[in-house]
Parts: sequence; structure tokens; C-alpha cells
Amino acid sequence: MEFLTNSPEETEKVGAALGKILTPGAVLAYRGDLGAGKTAFTRGLARGLGYGEPVTSPTYTIVNEYLGGRLPLFHFDMYRLRSSDDLWDIGWEDYLDRGGVCAVEWSENVDDAMENAIYVTIHKTGETSRRIVIEGGENLADLSL
Repeated sequence: MEFLTNSPEETEKVGAALGKILTPGAVLAYRGDLGAGKTAFTRGLARGLGYGEPVTSPTYTIVNEYLGGRLPLFHFDMYRLRSSDDLWDIGWEDYLDRGGVCAVEWSENVDDAMENAIYVTIHKTGETSRRIVIEGGENLADLSL
């Protein structure tokens, strides 16, 4: 499934639409360059899950937890991890068992841990425009803006 957006707000809108249809235990594996819009997408995702507070990048904390929505959201940044072994060391399995949604930036650094993930690839196509490709997952046919 592919979406073209022309602003961070439109990127958030795609994330919100996805958040509305996700089920407990969903894993989103983000791919995209620095500044592609992964955090903007996650802001929308959180909104779609019913979370209304500010969402920030977990660059220095590795994971931010957003509770209080329809499902918990665990937003990971794997940029600083060397391998999926590091991911397991920080409790990845515990997060998977909590029945929330795990959104993973820089998922390519831990690709072997992204089993059954929904892949969200964000390409910059201009200053504020993006091409978002979403692949995998069982209920993506229900995704609409």
C-alpha cells in the first residue's frame, strides 16, 4: 500500500489511520533516512491509538512508552544498537508480551528480530513531501484515510 504526503501533518494522518486498525502485538518496522518523517508518522500512530499527549523521538532513551490509549505504544530507536542481541538485552520479549504496538525506527539494525512485522518505509521526495509504503500485516486492506 502506498501513500503520498505533502506535509508532516499529512504523514501523521497516514500514521493515525494505521493506528486505528492495529491489533495487540503489532510490530512496525520503520525504514527511512534520517529526517524522513518516522517520528511524525509515529505521532499520528499514537493519535490513532487514542494517545493524546506529545510524542517525541526516543533517540537517546532507546524506547518511549505511551500508555493510556486503546493500546500501549512502545516507540523504539535502534540507531545506536549494534545487533538484535542488544535488543533482546533491553527486554524486547517483555515489550512483545505486553500486548501493545511496537514501532521500531532503524529496524534494519535488528532485522532478524522483526519477525511478522509490518514494514513502513518512508522516502523523502521533496522538502516536505514523502512516499510511504506499508507492507505486511493481516488487516491492511482495512486501512483508509
